[in-house]
Amino acid sequence: MNRIYFDHSATTPIDPAVFEAMRPYFLEKFGNASSIHFFGREAKVALEEARELVADFCGASANEIYFTSGGTEADNMAILGVTHQLSEKGKHIISSRIEHHAVLHTCEYLAKQGFDLTLLKPDKFGEITPQQVAEAIRDDTILVSIMHANNEVGTINDIKKIGEITKERGILFHSDAVQSFGKIPIQLSTMNVDLMAMSGHKIYGPKGIGILFVKRGVKLLPITFGGAHERNRRPGTENIPGIIGLAKAVELCKEQLASDEERIGQLRDLLYKKLSEKIPRLYLNGHPQKRLAGLLNVSVQGIEGEALLLSLDLKGIAASSGSACTSGSVDPSHVLSAMGLKPELAQSSIRFSLGRGNTLEEVEYAAQVLPEIVERLRAMSPL
Repeated sequence: MNRIYFDHSATTPIDPAVFEAMRPYFLEKFGNASSIHFFGREAKVALEEARELVADFCGASANEIYFTSGGTEADNMAILGVTHQLSEKGKHIISSRIEHHAVLHTCEYLAKQGFDLTLLKPDKFGEITPQQVAEAIRDDTILVSIMHANNEVGTINDIKKIGEITKERGILFHSDAVQSFGKIPIQLSTMNVDLMAMSGHKIYGPKGIGILFVKRGVKLLPITFGGAHERNRRPGTENIPGIIGLAKAVELCKEQLASDEERIGQLRDLLYKKLSEKIPRLYLNGHPQKRLAGLLNVSVQGIEGEALLLSLDLKGIAASSGSACTSGSVDPSHVLSAMGLKPELAQSSIRFSLGRGNTLEEVEYAAQVLPEIVERLRAMSPL
């Protein structure tokens, strides 16, 4: 059976060119970048060249880029580092109900430690507006954390305008851009963001490597302790193979971003068109225009999403019912619930996230198979 992968928002296959770029740093160029001998200097040069490449891609300076173990660590570093640094100034944090749990659970932890947390509710499309942020700001607000693009429905927030508001009020602004990085243009020099988290394995790079952008001048207390790596902000021997792989993935994104976005967006639109024509009571979740090109989240009324996923898997199609980080949970998606979907619709959702390797033939196959599955499951349902 041929397997079709429509779960690129969970992770992506590593690009062969990325793998080849990493290979020497496992076998021959294995030095520790903190060592002063040849092997260490070789690793250090590669590390800093990768940092320059990543910084150039997202419109930052190299000394504003810090490598982490992934998006989750980057989010934690930003939120915990800022709040601990500024706790004497104030203890009010603004975020949203639709954040990835790397942000949401970190903020909830801080609330248990005495911080005051305001979680903004999205509109029916999953968008957080600049006006909502402006209205929530108080004199004791020290941090706003709003994601760039939602990982479940793909809705893109206007973080540039949100950043204008926080900048005017003298409040630090953090954004989780794990899903948007490498898929839509990011120019940090003009986006009014103070901290941004990004990841490698969503853009055909390796797992276990991420990025935290920290704008020059932003003070950040470390949350882990050890050596003086990453300019004393993130201790631990750098993952040189992962960093090299991330840099190569970024290089490929730079070459292909516009063409990828157009082609993948066309495939997604075709998939939705065909499904909506064949499946009654199918509803689109997320903004119809302001969303990531590869992401399609729909609810199929009357059928549990898990049943759809298992049936699709038996037909060789991999999709998801939301964030991979909440796999195994029986609760409805916190994102869809926050958007106002009734529990039965939220639990009947399915997320297709298309990527660089998907084809027209795969979309045609999915558009043929899913309606058949829906018809069979609805016929079996007592509802």
